Amino acid sequence: MDIATVLPLAFVMIAGPQIISAFFFATSESWGRTSFAYVLGAALSITAVVTAAYLLAKGAGNDGGSDDGSGNDAIDYAIVALLLFAMVYVFRQRGVSEPPKWMGRLQEATPRFTFVLGFLLLGLFPSDLITSFSVGGHLGNHGDPWWQALPFVFLTLLLLALPALLVAALGHRARAFLPKVRDWMSTNSWVVSEVVIVFFILIVLSG
Repeated sequence: MDIATVLPLAFVMIAGPQIISAFFFATSESWGRTSFAYVLGAALSITAVVTAAYLLAKGAGNDGGSDDGSGNDAIDYAIVALLLFAMVYVFRQRGVSEPPKWMGRLQEATPRFTFVLGFLLLGLFPSDLITSFSVGGHLGNHGDPWWQALPFVFLTLLLLALPALLVAALGHRARAFLPKVRDWMSTNSWVVSEVVIVFFILIVLSG
């Protein structure tokens, strides 16, 4: 399987409160520590979900044992069903153009809190859980090596770290325009997510 086919799903992972939180952390006083803890928590949860899905799909495929590939097809159909659910979820969240008021307090969050938030948001948030599970499940179902999920994980983490990286590189200039980027992504990121999910559904069905 071409690794590039799963990379676009990284944009689905960070769309919504995930990237918005990263922007808040990047504009806080202790932006370096809080952003690092946030990305670290996300790294652990994403890797755990992808790995679990990979092992489950690989085991289910082996247990099917039929030459006609019906077991693999069933897993693919389950992945498509999950992705369709994710599409509906993302579409229903599209009207949330402003971040919740509680997110304004994230600029005062501690590294411990941001670590837990990163772990929970990127691991248990419905669209992220489904996306990570789909990536791991698809790779395991088609006999691809586990490491092919790592570029997807790394790109997701890079996107989450991007606001902090911009602050590190540009300083106060980044702090001036990051809120504008945050607001734009809060309003429009759902469109990118829907396109990417449709793309991956077509990949799964064509496989």
